[in-house]
Amino acid sequence: MNISFDLDSTLIPNGKEFETEKRNGIAKLFGIEEIRKGTCELISDLQNQGHKIHIYTTSFRTKGKIRRTLKYYGIKVNQVINQEENQRVLKSQNINSSKFPPAFDFDLHIDDLKGVGIESEKFNFKAIIIEPTDKNWTEKIKIGITTLTNI
Repeated sequence: MNISFDLDSTLIPNGKEFETEKRNGIAKLFGIEEIRKGTCELISDLQNQGHKIHIYTTSFRTKGKIRRTLKYYGIKVNQVINQEENQRVLKSQNINSSKFPPAFDFDLHIDDLKGVGIESEKFNFKAIIIEPTDKNWTEKIKIGITTLTNI
């Protein structure tokens, strides 16, 4: 399955809404962002199960910056879609949605925004919405994926 993850308030904090993995001073100096505690293990587990992992964000961060941050934590993803590419592709397909994972061949999108959940129903794509404060977020995702793959 092609699974995409949002960044802000899903994997990267906007404040102190969740615990983060450790990073050293040099990483901070080079602009490596904090990442949600449990992300590395979750993505590794999903990849070991044969899933392809992607980043799908409406952030204007460069793809290089996103990949550098992930690489610091030992995470390799198949594809990174940022807002620049998202806008271009959705506009070319005349899709009026903040995100539309099927445009990038993503089978499932994981996000924190309830609005993305509403769009998933309206535009018929699969999404798992997790709260930034949910301490059992990795389990919710694993259960959601298991449920979807057994349908």
